[in-house]
Amino acid sequence: MDLIDRIPAPVLAHSLLWEALVDIAEMRPLGIGPLGERRIVPILGGEFRGGPGHEWLRGTVLPGGADRQLVRRDGAKELDALYEMEVQDGTVLTIRNRVIVDETVPGPRYALSRIEVSAPDGPWSWLGRRLIVGTLQSARPGRAAVLIRAWLMETT
Repeated sequence: MDLIDRIPAPVLAHSLLWEALVDIAEMRPLGIGPLGERRIVPILGGEFRGGPGHEWLRGTVLPGGADRQLVRRDGAKELDALYEMEVQDGTVLTIRNRVIVDETVPGPRYALSRIEVSAPDGPWSWLGRRLIVGTLQSARPGRAAVLIRAWLMETT
Protein backbone atom coordinates (compact mmCIF):
# COMPACT_ATOMS: atom_id res chain seq x y z
CA MET A 1 0.00 0.00 0.00
CA ASP A 2 2.97 2.33 0.36
CA LEU A 3 3.24 2.47 -3.43
CA ILE A 4 -0.38 3.66 -3.70
CA ASP A 5 0.39 6.47 -1.28
CA ARG A 6 3.40 7.61 -3.35
CA ILE A 7 1.53 7.92 -6.67
CA PRO A 8 -0.55 11.12 -6.65
CA ALA A 9 -4.13 10.80 -7.83
CA PRO A 10 -4.91 12.74 -11.01
CA VAL A 11 -7.30 15.64 -10.65
CA LEU A 12 -10.40 15.24 -12.78
CA ALA A 13 -11.88 18.23 -14.56
CA HIS A 14 -14.88 18.64 -16.82
CA SER A 15 -16.24 21.22 -19.22
CA LEU A 16 -19.60 21.50 -20.91
CA LEU A 17 -19.03 20.17 -24.44
CA TRP A 18 -22.56 20.50 -25.85
CA GLU A 19 -26.23 20.83 -25.02
CA ALA A 20 -28.72 19.02 -27.25
CA LEU A 21 -32.47 19.46 -27.28
CA VAL A 22 -33.70 16.19 -28.77
CA ASP A 23 -37.31 15.86 -29.94
CA ILE A 24 -38.87 12.49 -29.18
CA ALA A 25 -42.01 10.59 -30.11
CA GLU A 26 -44.21 8.75 -27.67
CA MET A 27 -42.74 5.72 -25.94
CA ARG A 28 -43.78 2.38 -27.43
CA PRO A 29 -43.79 -0.73 -25.21
CA LEU A 30 -42.03 -3.78 -26.66
CA GLY A 31 -43.06 -6.34 -24.05
CA ILE A 32 -41.58 -7.93 -20.96
CA GLY A 33 -38.32 -9.83 -21.34
CA PRO A 34 -36.21 -11.81 -18.90
CA LEU A 35 -34.49 -8.63 -17.64
CA GLY A 36 -37.59 -6.41 -17.41
CA GLU A 37 -39.87 -4.20 -19.49
CA ARG A 38 -38.59 -3.31 -22.95
CA ARG A 39 -39.51 0.00 -24.63
CA ILE A 40 -38.46 2.21 -27.53
CA VAL A 41 -38.65 5.99 -28.03
CA PRO A 42 -38.08 7.25 -31.60
CA ILE A 43 -35.88 10.32 -32.04
CA LEU A 44 -37.49 12.91 -34.32
CA GLY A 45 -34.70 15.51 -34.58
CA GLY A 46 -33.53 18.53 -32.65
CA GLU A 47 -30.61 20.89 -32.32
CA PHE A 48 -27.40 21.20 -30.35
CA ARG A 49 -24.91 23.91 -29.42
CA GLY A 50 -21.43 23.84 -27.96
CA GLY A 51 -20.69 24.90 -24.42
CA PRO A 52 -18.26 27.65 -23.37
CA GLY A 53 -15.05 27.25 -25.33
CA HIS A 54 -16.77 24.86 -27.75
CA GLU A 55 -19.12 27.32 -29.46
CA TRP A 56 -18.05 26.08 -32.93
CA LEU A 57 -19.73 22.73 -32.15
CA ARG A 58 -23.34 23.29 -33.22
CA GLY A 59 -25.89 21.86 -35.60
CA THR A 60 -28.91 19.60 -35.82
CA VAL A 61 -29.94 16.25 -34.41
CA LEU A 62 -31.08 14.14 -37.36
CA PRO A 63 -34.36 12.23 -37.26
CA GLY A 64 -34.26 8.45 -37.40
CA GLY A 65 -32.49 7.41 -34.23
CA ALA A 66 -34.10 5.74 -31.25
CA ASP A 67 -33.73 5.25 -27.53
CA ARG A 68 -34.09 1.62 -26.51
CA GLN A 69 -35.08 1.30 -22.88
CA LEU A 70 -35.07 -1.44 -20.30
CA VAL A 71 -37.01 -0.94 -17.08
CA ARG A 72 -35.20 -3.38 -14.84
CA ARG A 73 -36.90 -5.46 -12.19
CA ASP A 74 -35.13 -3.39 -9.49
CA GLY A 75 -36.80 -0.21 -10.82
CA ALA A 76 -33.76 1.36 -12.46
CA LYS A 77 -33.86 2.12 -16.20
CA GLU A 78 -31.15 1.47 -18.76
CA LEU A 79 -31.42 3.67 -21.85
CA ASP A 80 -29.38 3.00 -24.98
CA ALA A 81 -29.86 5.77 -27.54
CA LEU A 82 -28.29 5.70 -31.00
CA TYR A 83 -28.66 8.74 -33.27
CA GLU A 84 -26.81 11.19 -35.50
CA MET A 85 -25.89 14.83 -35.03
CA GLU A 86 -24.91 16.93 -38.05
CA VAL A 87 -22.37 19.65 -37.31
CA GLN A 88 -22.86 22.96 -39.17
CA ASP A 89 -19.92 22.06 -41.47
CA GLY A 90 -21.85 19.01 -42.75
CA THR A 91 -19.98 16.37 -40.72
CA VAL A 92 -22.26 13.68 -39.31
CA LEU A 93 -21.42 12.35 -35.84
CA THR A 94 -22.93 9.09 -34.64
CA ILE A 95 -23.84 9.28 -30.96
CA ARG A 96 -24.38 6.36 -28.61
CA ASN A 97 -25.69 7.53 -25.26
CA ARG A 98 -26.05 4.89 -22.54
CA VAL A 99 -27.94 6.25 -19.54
CA ILE A 100 -28.71 4.86 -16.09
CA VAL A 101 -31.81 6.39 -14.52
CA ASP A 102 -32.58 5.60 -10.89
CA GLU A 103 -35.63 7.25 -9.38
CA THR A 104 -36.08 4.62 -6.66
CA VAL A 105 -34.30 6.60 -3.95
CA PRO A 106 -35.14 9.99 -2.42
CA GLY A 107 -33.30 13.06 -3.58
CA PRO A 108 -32.51 14.46 -6.99
CA ARG A 109 -33.18 12.28 -10.02
CA TYR A 110 -30.15 10.20 -10.95
CA ALA A 111 -29.74 10.19 -14.76
CA LEU A 112 -26.11 9.98 -15.85
CA SER A 113 -24.61 8.55 -19.00
CA ARG A 114 -21.56 7.66 -21.00
CA ILE A 115 -21.62 9.19 -24.48
CA GLU A 116 -19.60 7.64 -27.29
CA VAL A 117 -18.97 9.59 -30.49
CA SER A 118 -18.09 8.03 -33.83
CA ALA A 119 -16.78 10.62 -36.29
CA PRO A 120 -15.16 10.40 -39.72
CA ASP A 121 -11.48 11.22 -40.08
CA GLY A 122 -11.01 14.96 -39.83
CA PRO A 123 -11.50 17.80 -37.38
CA TRP A 124 -14.08 15.96 -35.22
CA SER A 125 -12.33 12.58 -34.91
CA TRP A 126 -10.83 13.56 -31.53
CA LEU A 127 -14.30 13.26 -29.99
CA GLY A 128 -14.06 9.48 -30.33
CA ARG A 129 -10.89 9.48 -28.24
CA ARG A 130 -12.34 11.21 -25.18
CA LEU A 131 -14.50 10.24 -22.22
CA ILE A 132 -17.76 12.15 -22.38
CA VAL A 133 -20.36 11.88 -19.63
CA GLY A 134 -23.87 13.17 -19.91
CA THR A 135 -26.91 14.29 -18.01
CA LEU A 136 -30.51 13.81 -19.11
CA GLN A 137 -33.51 16.00 -18.27
CA SER A 138 -37.04 16.19 -19.63
CA ALA A 139 -38.14 19.34 -21.49
CA ARG A 140 -41.83 18.57 -20.85
CA PRO A 141 -44.36 20.07 -20.58
CA GLY A 142 -42.97 22.81 -22.82
CA ARG A 143 -41.74 20.43 -25.52
CA ALA A 144 -41.79 16.69 -26.21
CA ALA A 145 -38.02 16.55 -25.94
CA VAL A 146 -35.12 15.74 -23.67
CA LEU A 147 -32.18 17.97 -22.84
CA ILE A 148 -28.85 16.17 -23.01
CA ARG A 149 -25.77 17.90 -21.69
CA ALA A 150 -22.43 16.36 -22.64
CA TRP A 151 -19.41 16.94 -20.40
CA LEU A 152 -15.85 16.47 -21.62
CA MET A 153 -13.69 14.79 -18.96
CA GLU A 154 -10.00 15.69 -18.63
CA THR A 155 -7.18 15.24 -16.16
CA THR A 156 -5.11 18.13 -14.92
